[in-house]
Amino acid sequence: MKIFFLVILVTYSASFAIAQPDNGKKGERIQALKIAFITQRLELSSDEAQRFWPVYQRYENDLRQLILANKGGDVIDNEEKVLNLRKRYRSEFVLVIGQEKMNKLFTAEKDFRGALLRKLRNPQNQQRQLNRGGL
Repeated sequence: MKIFFLVILVTYSASFAIAQPDNGKKGERIQALKIAFITQRLELSSDEAQRFWPVYQRYENDLRQLILANKGGDVIDNEEKVLNLRKRYRSEFVLVIGQEKMNKLFTAEKDFRGALLRKLRNPQNQQRQLNRGGL
């Protein structure tokens, strides 16, 4: 079972990396961490994972395009467009992983972003402490 999830993780990491070659290794690593994080949080079975990740990849691509197309626009309008996109994908997510896991999905995404930001900020905090002689 663990090997299956590892295969899925590597497969989807590679597909996201191919779709975004400019992100380099850091982008690949972040995407792999996100996939592992969401898979764990949602407790996806192997069958659910096989059906879920292609839908999620389409959702992420649409979300990325939406954000890029509306960059610099009205913040409230942009948030509304993102919400409408999520609503549009809601029924697909419910079909493949069920209502309960679909509800957890958006919380898991938010938690991942928070964890990533904390991780990215941490080296800066460590460097500041070093500069101040805090360690």
